[in-house]
Amino acid sequence: MNIVILIPIYNDWRSVSKLLDDINSNISNLDCKFSIIILNDSSTEETTINNSNLINIQSIKIINMKENIGHARCIATGLKHIFEKEEFDYVIPMDGDGEDRPEEIKNFVEHINYSPNKTIVGERIKRSEGLFFKICYSFHKILTLTFTGKNIKFGNYTCLTKSTVEKMINDKASWSSFSGSLEKVDNDKSLTPSIRGERYFGPSKMSFKNLVLHSLSIISVFKISVLSRSILFLAIYMFLIYKKISIIMLIPALAVIALTFSVLLIAKRENLNNLKNSLSNILKIDKIK
Repeated sequence: MNIVILIPIYNDWRSVSKLLDDINSNISNLDCKFSIIILNDSSTEETTINNSNLINIQSIKIINMKENIGHARCIATGLKHIFEKEEFDYVIPMDGDGEDRPEEIKNFVEHINYSPNKTIVGERIKRSEGLFFKICYSFHKILTLTFTGKNIKFGNYTCLTKSTVEKMINDKASWSSFSGSLEKVDNDKSLTPSIRGERYFGPSKMSFKNLVLHSLSIISVFKISVLSRSILFLAIYMFLIYKKISIIMLIPALAVIALTFSVLLIAKRENLNNLKNSLSNILKIDKIK
């Protein structure tokens, strides 16, 4: 069984080196062949990977991008490259900073053994971020469930079957949101508990602005549901308050309208042509093991 671990990275090579060591240690007793593909999103720092003593990893490649395209698009590009160029049975996308814990790879493999045809998602049961992030993340989940009907509790850290990878690289939403696209194309997923780990080095790079964009990108995948639920809410709400309309009473309605327009705007980021042509943004591929 061939498993490719896909790691998008931008200027965090120290963390990636430690991650590779931890992956190597945690897969030592697993009866699978593991290879690593690192998506270098046009980093400005010098590429430095310590590949010594990684005896349990079959190969390590670095795909260097010409232009910086962002986390979700890096994963989409990596999936397309793997599907077209690599031999694989499953793909595990994971962050390169330690927040996706390597010790949970064995959980994916255990699920594969009794559910080989299902994509597996790491369902977040515990997070390590600060209180403010946790509050924002909880609000995001409530907002997503309310306006899309989807209870999405997973991120990039998943184990994708070959058939799911094929679906994702042919879905325009993958160019904007990984988890949104996965929820859209695969309704029959297996779940495994996942704890969000702590970064190896330095503070989180997820700013409040990026968190909002990330949330809207997921919600925008289901823009039709958002639009229909928003219209329904506005119709019922305005009917209930029409005799006592005031500026304060209009705030919920205005908030829903603002959300709907934001979602429709973010949805324009989805682009199947860009996804299909994404491999043209590859500058070179370095094989370091």
